[in-house]
Amino acid sequence: MATTQHQRAPGGGQPSGPPVRVPFSVVDEVARHCAQDAEPSTVHIEIHLPGRVDEERLRSAFAASLARHPRALMRERPRGPLARRYEWELTEAPDTDPVSFPPCAPGALERARAGALDRAPALTASPPLRLDVVREPDREGCVLLFTVHHTALDGPACMRLAATAAEIYSGSPIPPSPAPARPAAAPLPRQSRTPALARPAQVAPGSPGSAPVPGNALLLAELPVPRRESGALYTVNDQLMVATALTVADWNRAQGAPGADRRPLRITMPVDDRPRGPEMPIGNGTRLVEVGFTAAEVAAGADVAALLRTTAERTRALKAQPRPQLGHGAGLLTMPLLPVAARAALTRGLRVAAGPWTSTTLLSNIGRIPYPLDFGDAGRATAVWFSAPARMPRGLTFTTASTGGRLHLALRWSRTLLGERDGVTLLDLFTRHLAATSSEAT
Repeated sequence: MATTQHQRAPGGGQPSGPPVRVPFSVVDEVARHCAQDAEPSTVHIEIHLPGRVDEERLRSAFAASLARHPRALMRERPRGPLARRYEWELTEAPDTDPVSFPPCAPGALERARAGALDRAPALTASPPLRLDVVREPDREGCVLLFTVHHTALDGPACMRLAATAAEIYSGSPIPPSPAPARPAAAPLPRQSRTPALARPAQVAPGSPGSAPVPGNALLLAELPVPRRESGALYTVNDQLMVATALTVADWNRAQGAPGADRRPLRITMPVDDRPRGPEMPIGNGTRLVEVGFTAAEVAAGADVAALLRTTAERTRALKAQPRPQLGHGAGLLTMPLLPVAARAALTRGLRVAAGPWTSTTLLSNIGRIPYPLDFGDAGRATAVWFSAPARMPRGLTFTTASTGGRLHLALRWSRTLLGERDGVTLLDLFTRHLAATSSEAT
């Protein structure tokens, strides 16, 4: 009988000595303060393999991967009512077996996807993630579907765990990751043309239905990677950013959103400077920046070529500018001057008050997957999808990764904001605008 997530893994999770304690980072604490059951903060990752993995070999390989990256073996430490810090406890072994093999049945993948959006792994059991190996009778191969609690880990950190597991499973060492492609050098702009304090546009509500169910919905697509001119100053990330901005602007105009032709857009973009090798720090390691667009820049009939150039200037400047992960304000909120319960109430209140000034949407571009993800006789990954949480008030996220020369896009949205048909419409808009950024079109 297969071990379930609720059974203790071999060897148990109780360390022989007092567990190591690690204070929550600023990102972890803010995420913990704002956690809610209605819209769990999960990262969903799908790795599609052409063959099927052996159950015992995969369990063993993933356990060995966790042992190589012990920072992932963490659980939230119990605390008293006056505690001033959240802390992680690092365990010597998993408290529960994170790997499960659901029955091979029709619709298993859709059910696993729904579970990844609706049920976050517990923070009180190590590790705060789960891995479902999904098989269907009419589908060749299998899907490794990860659900990660975003309070503890981000997508790139989980991918590092998956890459190490693949290396152990196949017995083939991972070659060094190539350096990411960089645009040609160019002077940085002195300042952004977008007003920093202007209230940004929000994604206009669609048709979620008369009684929308809380939580997130998801739509996945595979698209061609847009071409770039040789020596272009903009990157594929800039092309994705322009497509996202034009998609939201078109959507808001079509919905008749108030201020659609006046308010600027601000798109949150994670920046990850961590190395991708075995030494990669595990946890939440990205910093968030916001890319601004004026209403005129994303108006109907926008000059895409000019928008690519200005977007490249802004993203290059933001990446080069040192900045705390969530900005200076978050650092002040998480100073241990008050008990965490008081800081949590303050943070949640400020989050509600700042809702109208929250960025329009989030674009998280993982980029080209730097690992072969070779699982030996089960083959190499043919596709990898990620999706980032889409909680209100933002309510919509775009997440992309590329594998084998194809772009894998996940649209994830809050069901209280948008319906299924709205997701399809947004995907059509994004596909059209991304094609417009290709070098052939511009």
